[in-house]
Amino acid sequence: MKEFWKEHGGGILLFLLCASVYFMVFGLYHEPLGVVFYPTVLCALLILGYLVIRVRKSRRKREELKRLACLPDDLMEVLKKYDRREDRDYQNILAALEQLRIQERTEYESLLSDSMDYYSAWVHQIKTPIASMRLRLEQEDSSLSRGLCEDLFRIEQYVGMVLTYQRLQSDSTDYVFREYSLEQLVKGVVRKFAAQFIGRGIRLELQIPERMLVTDDKWFSFVLEQILSNALKYTREGSISIYLEEPYVLCIRDTGIGIAPEDLPRIFEKGYTGENGRVEKSASGLGLYLCKAVCGKLGFDISASSEPGVGTVIRLNLEQKQSVYE
Repeated sequence: MKEFWKEHGGGILLFLLCASVYFMVFGLYHEPLGVVFYPTVLCALLILGYLVIRVRKSRRKREELKRLACLPDDLMEVLKKYDRREDRDYQNILAALEQLRIQERTEYESLLSDSMDYYSAWVHQIKTPIASMRLRLEQEDSSLSRGLCEDLFRIEQYVGMVLTYQRLQSDSTDYVFREYSLEQLVKGVVRKFAAQFIGRGIRLELQIPERMLVTDDKWFSFVLEQILSNALKYTREGSISIYLEEPYVLCIRDTGIGIAPEDLPRIFEKGYTGENGRVEKSASGLGLYLCKAVCGKLGFDISASSEPGVGTVIRLNLEQKQSVYE
């Protein structure tokens, strides 16, 4: 109703004002008011009929525009050709904006595709010198070579993060879901960190009962690697435990420095490092963000609980949106 008065209120008031002027003029000349009254009523009825038709058309137009707002990119093709000049002008403006949007989207997709191709090529090229360096370092056993191997392992993780981040931004995926042994998946990831566990004197407690899990082994292993990497990074001494809570919640518990209560709700946000990130200057705030994103793709849920100075527990709910079989 407010919109109706905004659009037609001025015209109605003008009509009433004109009718009042006619009545005043005829009254001053002592003419019979019926001469003005009947034409005025007829004009009012005509105007009322016109307004009713306009309101109905306006309502239908608004409903149609609401429907068009939910349509995909080709909505311009289904717009009706309205008779009013201003409607056609608006459609021309919309058509021009639609063409500009399509052009910008095409350019963006082309740029994203080029960026994806570049980073994919870069990742595969950088793997060659990394593999060569690892082979050379494994030929000797010294504190220097072991330290360099550990640094090289972190470089490999960062390279994997780059490729994972790029893949998450694209529409294409390479997820292949199969049935795997959860114990074998966890042990395969733990082996990659064996040198770091031994070198730092951190105890590993592994208690995984036999369970079968439907997942993508590469992406699931990426999540475990990121969680274990964080646990080792912030655990100076003590142990890291990997166990299964019922029904199917995989837990990675460490005895590290923990996470501040004000940081805990935001640790899965993109780029958020918190208080620990200010201590650990190399923190990027992408590891747990990528874990959250990948878990969403795999159908899992990830959460964390922590107490400063005591440690952190990361939980992967493997039952959510997944079929896990014994």
